[in-house]
Amino acid sequence: MNDITKLIGECTAYDKKEALEEKKPRSWLKSVSAFANGEGGTLIFGVADNDEIVGLADAKGDSEKISQAIRQRMDPVPDVTLKFDKVDGKRLVLLEVKSGKQTPYYYIGDGNRIAYIRLGNESIPATNNHLFQLMLKGSGHTYDSLPSDFDFGKMAFTKLRSVYNYRVHKDFLPSDFESWGLVDSAGRLTNAGALMADESPVRHSRVFCTRWSGLDKAGGLIDAIDDAEFSGSLISQLQDTLGFIAKHTRKAWKKMPTYRQEFPDYPERSLQETLVNSLIHRDYTELGSEVHVDIFDDRIEVYSPGGMFDGKPVQEHDIMEVPSRRRNPILADIFNRLEYMERRGSGFKKIMRDYAAFDEFTNGLRPKLRSDHASFFITLWNINYFIGNISIESTDQKTDQKFDQKTDIKPIQTDTKPIQTDTKEGQKAAIIKMIETTPGISMDEISSVLSITKSSVQRRLEALVREGRLRHIGPTNGGHWEIIEE
Repeated sequence: MNDITKLIGECTAYDKKEALEEKKPRSWLKSVSAFANGEGGTLIFGVADNDEIVGLADAKGDSEKISQAIRQRMDPVPDVTLKFDKVDGKRLVLLEVKSGKQTPYYYIGDGNRIAYIRLGNESIPATNNHLFQLMLKGSGHTYDSLPSDFDFGKMAFTKLRSVYNYRVHKDFLPSDFESWGLVDSAGRLTNAGALMADESPVRHSRVFCTRWSGLDKAGGLIDAIDDAEFSGSLISQLQDTLGFIAKHTRKAWKKMPTYRQEFPDYPERSLQETLVNSLIHRDYTELGSEVHVDIFDDRIEVYSPGGMFDGKPVQEHDIMEVPSRRRNPILADIFNRLEYMERRGSGFKKIMRDYAAFDEFTNGLRPKLRSDHASFFITLWNINYFIGNISIESTDQKTDQKFDQKTDIKPIQTDTKPIQTDTKEGQKAAIIKMIETTPGISMDEISSVLSITKSSVQRRLEALVREGRLRHIGPTNGGHWEIIEE
């Protein structure tokens, strides 16, 4: 290793100190606390603020003092590893801090007992809300699994029962209340149960929807065209919000020879996935804050309380590789059982791929994701607004390149508008268009783009062959598809 860039490049999160400040241990132990309370990180001793490598005069002696200070001033003592390195003949000490399981980890000194968290490249004192979340993490519990203050016997779940029967064609049984996590083993209503009840008593579980006039919140003579507030069961909130959006967006259609081609302002699955994520992954420990859906002429902005569960801003992630980590696993499991989402994988991929299926898709129309430690924002662009109107330029070339590299399949092309892929004929038409650009495309790739099963892809391909529209050239496990001209 010959430079600080490579050294820092090995650390997912890092901090640096020019020297060990023995008389000011909090100056660096606060980073140890923050790393242990978060996703871990590395503290590098011997590097100045301007990244100049100054080295340590007594690296071995400093490492012993570091170990001693951690044992004396951290509670509990985090899992750390000390390493030595040398750059241009200058000795460095690397203090690697593992992500802890006994959170919160406190710094003790000067009559204080403080837990720190990581915010960007700074270590800041945890708020009461952060401490509560760290205590939950340390105890192995989640907010939605905790017993609520409400009486299960006074709650009704008719919406949950009816939607489960309608979508899954099964009856919701009395034993399902405990197996789904709506009540605990003692029969007490959990927070998840309170959120799923018809008249949810959790007051801050609400969605505020506004249709603004124009492109911002100060549209001119009339600021807002319509607004609504939705509460109750999370299922009702999802359905009511989708209904409000449908009321204020367009979905034109054109009759084709064998199917109906639709031109929605927004991909429907992207909308549903965005709203499901905002409801089940939001931070319900954040009181006084609700989900907000703001509809403008050119976009929809969705805000939900709580940043990424790992604390890292979403804009620093590769969107196509974001790990599936759930702040409220019981709620996520319930929505999976209702077939509103999948247990595995990230909903971000579905949102992006649904947009990529449009003929007019460009990287500038990619949904925009942004978060900090307390907030999450998703912006969905109105595709029809930008057709033949104005264009937007991407401001995140790095992310755009990552997205392009994650799929070798070009967006599904049509003569004019995006193909509706919720019908069999629409799926077959989409497959034909994909084969036009990628003759060697696999069934797995088609399945991924259309979000349908591999067996469904096989049935569509077999139907296209029977209809004389496709033929396969080459061996079964290989070769390529060829479109038969009419």
